[in-house]
Amino acid sequence: MKRTYIYVDGFNLYYGALKDTDHKWLDLKSLFEKLLAPGNEIIKIKYYSARVSDKIKKGASARQHAYINAIKTIPEVEVIWGNFLYTEKTRRMVEPPRSYVKVEIAEEKGSDVNLASHLINDGWKDLYDVAVVVSNDTDLVEPIRIVKEELHKTVGIICPHKRLAENLASIPPSFIRHIDNKMLRMSQFSRVITRTSIKKPDSW
Repeated sequence: MKRTYIYVDGFNLYYGALKDTDHKWLDLKSLFEKLLAPGNEIIKIKYYSARVSDKIKKGASARQHAYINAIKTIPEVEVIWGNFLYTEKTRRMVEPPRSYVKVEIAEEKGSDVNLASHLINDGWKDLYDVAVVVSNDTDLVEPIRIVKEELHKTVGIICPHKRLAENLASIPPSFIRHIDNKMLRMSQFSRVITRTSIKKPDSW
């Protein structure tokens, strides 16, 4: 069996595969067991995210809290937090009169750096035989290349989007998997997590 660590870019997964679906109540381990070969023993699933604010969408923080509690019931899951930075910026309107307006921008900070740091450090410490990166973020090209070419580890990508970014494909990763709706549908938690009071948000 190959010791396998999985590194999940939470927002990339959400916006790439989950946002406009009914499959947000996703059991990560169940999904990855379907995507990976039977010889992969999932030792750790590291999930990188940042705490959302209701300033962006009403009820978002409660829904996220419920989901984080749900995935924490999976023994292999570890949640690593980054931060959201909320700033005001001036942007020009597309439509006439093309005046300038102030808009609030929410930018996630830290998750990609955290993921890259753990990917390299865990590989250097020989904690895994296979690393799996769940993202389509081109900022991860160099850390993936380092682990594959310099640490001589197998590094695969599970792409949440329909097409893998060209820069990521050019590494190339050891293998590429894509997430489809059938896999998502078959990898859902029960509405109420067994032996807990954690339940799927009504709006999901």
